[in-house]
Amino acid sequence: MIEELRWAPLFVMRLQVAYDRAQRIGAGPLGTRAIFPVDGGTFEGPRLKGRVLPDGADWVTWRSDGAMLIDVRTALETHDGAVIALTYQGLAVGRTPQATARFNSREGVAYADLYARTTPRFETSDPRYAWLNRVIAVANGSRDQDGPIYHVFEVL
Repeated sequence: MIEELRWAPLFVMRLQVAYDRAQRIGAGPLGTRAIFPVDGGTFEGPRLKGRVLPDGADWVTWRSDGAMLIDVRTALETHDGAVIALTYQGLAVGRTPQATARFNSREGVAYADLYARTTPRFETSDPRYAWLNRVIAVANGSRDQDGPIYHVFEVL
């Protein structure tokens, strides 16, 4: 019997990343690491919308095979005042050398040219959004001239 994976759109998130304030750790045993401040952003979907709060961070590791590991911790504030912790891990790699070069120089890269996938997790004490504490989500990403964009989907 073949099972079906069902999903529903949760939201689209656009991040403001302070690339100019990166903390460059350098090459280590697991790859080359840098920490990029997340200064804010927005998110909007069918059941929730609001802003990405400042003071988050993206801990990035570039592996020797060209893949970039993503490890983000930040917070969301909904339009009606709920605060939600958001963490996600994943990876990004260009599908062609040209896409990888554009991605690495922070140019826009279309979804079709970039394999960027993450697994967002949520935590909140606000009863209006407590359902998020029990959601498994996946996201695909891209980048435009302003920064990362994630389409986040709830796995049903």
